[in-house]
Amino acid sequence: MHGFGRYLAAAVSARFASEGMGMAVVLLALERTGSAAYGAYVLTAWLAPHVLAAPLAGAAAARARRPRLFHVAALGGFTAAVAALAVLLGRAPAVVVLAVAVLGGSCGPMVTGGLSSLVAGLVPAGARRDRAYGWDASTYNAASVTAPAVVGLVAALASAAPAMAVLAASGVLAAALAASLPYGEPGPAPGVPRAGPGAGLAALWRVRELRAITSATTLAFVGIGSLTTTSVLLAGGLGSPGAGGVLMTAFALGALGGSLTLGRMTAVEPGRLARWALAGTGVALAAAALSPSLAVTAALFAVAGVCDGPLLTATLRIRSECAPEAVRTQVFTLGAGLKLTAASAGAALVGLTADAPARVLLGGIAALQLAAALLHGALAARGSVPAASGPPAGAATDPSAGSATAPAGRRSPGAP
Repeated sequence: MHGFGRYLAAAVSARFASEGMGMAVVLLALERTGSAAYGAYVLTAWLAPHVLAAPLAGAAAARARRPRLFHVAALGGFTAAVAALAVLLGRAPAVVVLAVAVLGGSCGPMVTGGLSSLVAGLVPAGARRDRAYGWDASTYNAASVTAPAVVGLVAALASAAPAMAVLAASGVLAAALAASLPYGEPGPAPGVPRAGPGAGLAALWRVRELRAITSATTLAFVGIGSLTTTSVLLAGGLGSPGAGGVLMTAFALGALGGSLTLGRMTAVEPGRLARWALAGTGVALAAAALSPSLAVTAALFAVAGVCDGPLLTATLRIRSECAPEAVRTQVFTLGAGLKLTAASAGAALVGLTADAPARVLLGGIAALQLAAALLHGALAARGSVPAASGPPAGAATDPSAGSATAPAGRRSPGAP
């Protein structure tokens, strides 16, 4: 597990910066322009490129002759965009601000799936790697708990600009730590065809396990993306308009606990763990939609978070075990990009239906989680789409075994 501790520190730092952007951008726009809507537009520009940039980022990472330089540059570009927005938002023309947000967002897939793809080269295959993915998943949950709290605290004590500066400093730390990881030698051999940008998407469809988990989590995240807004509306309906943050904090803390406990159940097949997680989250949120009080609702949100926590661990394990070596990074970045885009769509949908009762909206989110569990079960039970004999056209050779970008993962039984 050489370098895995430094990897976790880099992942926490990078994802802290990423998780804090949602609140920081809106607060800064409100502070400088008086318009929260402007902040929402900037945040949309930040999130929108993820699904388009994901396959390109994954392909570029796999082709990189200097993987260390590529990963550090991606984190550096992400950090530079955060710092630039701290200076430009509300002061420069909107087109400039939006362009910076698009460029920074294009580096986002390397902060999420791109970093997670490094775990396979840092930890030996087997139960140790499965546990490592549990720790990796917990970095997302830890960031989702701490980043909004720190941004809100710094903004309250000073202003939103220093809060953005804290996020930029965290990005700098992530880039410095990423530079210290053991990447080894670049994998692709000269003159050998490499995986194109579409190869990762093809693998997500062709490999049964990848198709099942990607479809299920994308559907589930349409609901998760609308959970924040729905929690605010629900808290208002329960007589505590300012308690939406309490509900989401309970969910995030539960998810952190779930990833550190249930997410480390390496004896459970990851597909089954994913279905349990989705079903449990759906049942807990459905119960919360019927809850009579804020205290009971918060407790049920925490239970839903505990159930949701193992989902990311299971997803990372499936991607590592089942993704073809040549496109593993693409699979990680594209899967993360699809989930984030689905969450953005969910946030937009709940905005269009905000006049509906909050309990109905939460019931709809719960139904999406249950539907995702059923969808995963149905797709995982079917046979794989027949693959052409030999490697796919344009596929890369395997990265070298000693590299942090090297895919050393085992294959699940029956996987192509």
